[in-house]
Amino acid sequence: MRVLLVEDNQSLVANVFAYLEGAGLSLDAAPDGVSGLQLAQDNDYDVVVLDWMLPRMEGVEVLRRLRASHTDVPVLMLTARDELDSKLEGFRSGADDYLSKPFAIAELEARIRALALRRRGRTRVLRVGPLRYDLATQEIVRGERALQLHTGCRAILEVLMRESPNIVAKERLEAAIWGDRRPDRDLLRTHIYELRRRLDAHAEPKLLHTVKNVGYRLADT
Repeated sequence: MRVLLVEDNQSLVANVFAYLEGAGLSLDAAPDGVSGLQLAQDNDYDVVVLDWMLPRMEGVEVLRRLRASHTDVPVLMLTARDELDSKLEGFRSGADDYLSKPFAIAELEARIRALALRRRGRTRVLRVGPLRYDLATQEIVRGERALQLHTGCRAILEVLMRESPNIVAKERLEAAIWGDRRPDRDLLRTHIYELRRRLDAHAEPKLLHTVKNVGYRLADT
């Protein structure tokens, strides 16, 4: 799960990073509204945690611009403002949730995971170039060709499609299939071989790319 934290309090950022990365989340951070808006528009995050009071551009303005660009990423407003009018302004601007400072980081994690799950529930069909994966019917089609994949390959493919065109680390793909139980090193490679064979056999462009010593990415370029 990829999370963007837009927050100018570096001590808070350090604490949140330490806790959430330890819980298995992948985080990016921005110290001001302008850079936070740029990161949110340029990347596919599962959740954006957005402080209200930020240098260069207030969080609520960042939120308005995100929604104006038709970005549907869930946004959790994080702020010391706990007045009802402020909360209503945040929700009217497109916020999905609201957490007042000070807060427990465990609650922040729970809210982030809930927002990410809610978004995934709305996303019924994943697409990357000629590849289409209907999560409701479990139908996977490349162009006009239906693909039959076993459960492990489906789990890998879903993660890669959600993250496309970004690189996904090997450890994250292993976690998608086996959770905390780390498999034999060659087992993921076997799954990737099978996925590539079914996905890219006799087809162009190649979609599944290996990034040496890092992981894999799915992209049509």
